Amino acid sequence: MEINFKVLKENPRLKGCKDLNNTSRFSVAAPFIPLHIVDYQAPEPIESVAQVIQMNCPLDYACIIDVVKSSEATSGNIAFIVKLLKNISTHLSDNVTQEKMKSYFKVANHILDKAVIPNWAFIPDKNAGSDLLQLVNWFARRFRIQNELEHITDELFIQTKGLHINHNTSERSFSFSMNVSNTTEGILGMIEVPRQELWKLPPNASEAIGIAFPTLGAVLKEAHLQNASLPRHVNGLVVSVILPERLKQILFTFEKINKSRNTRAQCVGWHSRERRWDENVCETTLDTASKVKCWCNYTNVLMSFSILMSPMSVDNKVLDYITCIGLSVSILSLIVCLIIEATVWSRVVVTEISYMRHVCIVNIAVSLLTANVWFILGSNFNKKAQNYNWCVVVTFFSHFFYLSLFFWMLFQALLIVYGLLVVFRRMMKSCMMAIGFAIGYGCPLVIAVTTVAITVPGKGYMRHGACWLNWDNTKALLAFAIPALLIVAVNLVVVLVVAVNTQRPSIGSSRSQDVAIIIRISKNVATLTPLLGLTWGFGIATLIEGTSLIFHIIFALLNAFQGFFILLFGAIIDHKIRDALRMRMSSPKGRSKAAENASLSPTYGSKVMNC
Repeated sequence: MEINFKVLKENPRLKGCKDLNNTSRFSVAAPFIPLHIVDYQAPEPIESVAQVIQMNCPLDYACIIDVVKSSEATSGNIAFIVKLLKNISTHLSDNVTQEKMKSYFKVANHILDKAVIPNWAFIPDKNAGSDLLQLVNWFARRFRIQNELEHITDELFIQTKGLHINHNTSERSFSFSMNVSNTTEGILGMIEVPRQELWKLPPNASEAIGIAFPTLGAVLKEAHLQNASLPRHVNGLVVSVILPERLKQILFTFEKINKSRNTRAQCVGWHSRERRWDENVCETTLDTASKVKCWCNYTNVLMSFSILMSPMSVDNKVLDYITCIGLSVSILSLIVCLIIEATVWSRVVVTEISYMRHVCIVNIAVSLLTANVWFILGSNFNKKAQNYNWCVVVTFFSHFFYLSLFFWMLFQALLIVYGLLVVFRRMMKSCMMAIGFAIGYGCPLVIAVTTVAITVPGKGYMRHGACWLNWDNTKALLAFAIPALLIVAVNLVVVLVVAVNTQRPSIGSSRSQDVAIIIRISKNVATLTPLLGLTWGFGIATLIEGTSLIFHIIFALLNAFQGFFILLFGAIIDHKIRDALRMRMSSPKGRSKAAENASLSPTYGSKVMNC
């Protein structure tokens, strides 16, 4: 089944409506209903209006239309009309006819005029838009279709059609268009009930009703985002559907209002009880510059659907090229780094500190290499129809290994502190290894598992359209950003401490050699830490709405080439590694000399401290 909407963007009516001052905003609502309809002094004027409707025009509610249309659509009057519609739905919704539907929707249409929308911002009750949507849906559900296909209402800002359907329905679609005079440009929307859903219907006829709103999306305020700095903007029609209970899935096609190349769409359903857009009930199957296709689940609390703008998600070919080339260079660099470490290992691990230094470099390279592999798996998989569970796995391991990269950097800093402060007592290598792996992999594992346990039950673990941590709703990305940036800060402090302490003279050749190793580690930390911190600093900046494309490009460059930075500053610049490589490639005489030098160097410090 298919529903086609066409809503024009501009509206010529009711120009220049303005809000009244704060003191009179709501008090003037009742006077716009004439005294012969409602007594202004009555304590409950809305209920009185409902009683008057029941007495004077119970068949079609027509007696209030002219009154409402002639009233100025101030914020107080808007709130009054929403309450009036609620009262009608509560007390006068028996035997809803097409005439009643038309009158009801004419009243709602008056407060959804494009020129009136700014006045909604002054209504104290921020749930008024959600209430209006729920009332319209509920009232339409009480309507019974008489003909095979009915154009139920045809207003500028609300239009409705209905259709009889059953499991043998040959025509899977019905459509309606929304036209505004003096313009030809329109916003399109389409609803399609899959054939396999129609098969669930009984032989006797069932009903399907579709309602389209071109302006309602601007006044739907999410309850949990009222004070958020990044509100989510509706970028298409808001479309409600009323279907038989047996139908659970539906396909939408929305035309984008904002067709900027720098924005992507997020298919959502409005959760009437929680008063928020729920992205977990819809899956985006197609997202182009002009239109979006959504596959959504339909329930009694999820009857209205639309698309939201995602300005934080930038689609740009330059970024794709940078990421592709950068990741290739990064992965190749990390593999070369691991090969170099394996080649020179026996020649550079002279003391415990040097041994652990190279353990750190290897594990940093392994963590980033594995994280890059998972990132590639997630990126390629995301281009296909997503499987939620698989995407959770990709996100978990990406999160875990990116964190491991930083925690091994932290262990390097702790190794520096250990080398400076502990002079006479040394730990066994096995004990140092246990501590290193506990910090490097144990801490990230705890954080990653905790993040999954907290956010996955509410489906707030991943961001829309990508296998990575969510930011918009649950802020799960903070489980990566906070540890990473704290480690960057700690490492920079350690580097400053080293710069001060290494100015003092040391005693003994063993101590001097340790100091030399510590200085090399510090240089490695001093170069990699700012690069990694700067990289993810730009990454956080890209989450801010309206961020320039240049921030996305810088982040892509720094992030994609992290493997090359590790190879450069962790291996190539280190003269000890270069010397060991030369000796490896030199004659057997050079190798024996290197072995002799290693045998003359201190082995494992002055004393060994039991772990």
